[in-house]
Amino acid sequence: MRFAERMSLIKPSPSSMAGQRVRELRESGRDVIGLTAGEPDFDTPENIQEAAIRAIREGQTKYTDVGGMPTLKLAVIEKFRRENGLEYKQNEIIVSSGAKQVIFNALMCLVQEGDEVIIPVPYWVSYPDMVRFAGGTPVFIECPKSNRFKLLPERLEEAITPRTRCLLLNSPNNPSGASYTEAELKALAAVLLRHPGVFIITDDIYEHLLYDGNQFATIASVEAGLKDRVLTVNGVSKAYAMTGWRIGYAGGNAPLISNMVKLQSQSTSCPSAISQAAAIEALTGPQDVIASSRQVFQARRDLLVERINQIPGLSCIKPEGAFYVFVSYEELMGRRTPQGQEIHGDVDFVLHLAEAQGIVVIPGSAYGMPGFFRVSIATSEKIILDGQKRIAQACAQLG
Repeated sequence: MRFAERMSLIKPSPSSMAGQRVRELRESGRDVIGLTAGEPDFDTPENIQEAAIRAIREGQTKYTDVGGMPTLKLAVIEKFRRENGLEYKQNEIIVSSGAKQVIFNALMCLVQEGDEVIIPVPYWVSYPDMVRFAGGTPVFIECPKSNRFKLLPERLEEAITPRTRCLLLNSPNNPSGASYTEAELKALAAVLLRHPGVFIITDDIYEHLLYDGNQFATIASVEAGLKDRVLTVNGVSKAYAMTGWRIGYAGGNAPLISNMVKLQSQSTSCPSAISQAAAIEALTGPQDVIASSRQVFQARRDLLVERINQIPGLSCIKPEGAFYVFVSYEELMGRRTPQGQEIHGDVDFVLHLAEAQGIVVIPGSAYGMPGFFRVSIATSEKIILDGQKRIAQACAQLG
């Protein structure tokens, strides 16, 4: 069978495949701990569940406007105004089946053959393949651990060329947890103001998972002069434990939103009407779940970071946000497993964790940064502690 050449440009999502691998190993009878999950382990709050049930009972199960219900758009507009100081009109808002679809739609509308898209490294696994699928070329800028995995203004300036179409910015970042302060965003904005042809897509999906009392900032609110060329992406998945409900949204200039809606009309059409009703309740109902879950995640983060840094050969810095810890294993490169297999790279290392101790994590190369692996703290403290002990045992087995 012949497939379209464009399919060779992309590969399955490593994070999705890691979750699938955990399930397969468990089904085969292995005692496995999966520390790969990119979703909160809490249930969706009851008031949000009830809103969905009510919508079903009231017959809200039909098609909606392609770009989202007007009532949900109004809730999104109010969220942006209340939390981010951003003003949008209804024709500047789109609702899609997850933030991933929002970003995919935007890239398909903005990027064409020959365009370059700047992606800071480490990056979320889907960004490069989305860019390639749109016909663009990813331009990677390494953001090392020594700079807390953040993009420096001078590096951004060096990377911009006449072919640069977009910058993809993710804060707090998956996988590193790096979060940009208002001052850091202002410095990046100063560069972008000098290059009016560069559009910015900012992925703020982890906005509410920011720790130590730090305040969230997003680039469109930090620099008003950029607002018309920023797409501010967010969603209900992480903050409200609604990953499977598949609702993401964005605010941007009306022409871009119009094109994204046109594309969506020929792909998925509208998001689930029931999920949209639930999202309205999430954005307009009680918000106390955000603070309580953030407190739990921060305690888990502190616990795991302390324990990981006690394991010889491993090290990590304390992530500022999200629910991952990005761990360096570089000191263990070149060591050998009990079977004599040399650790050449992160795939070798994570395979050793899985085979030796039944621990599944995601290699840093999936995020553009070999020498690291990502551990999720979106699971119970008991599982985190058990996982850390098994990681320590696997490392001790390397000679």
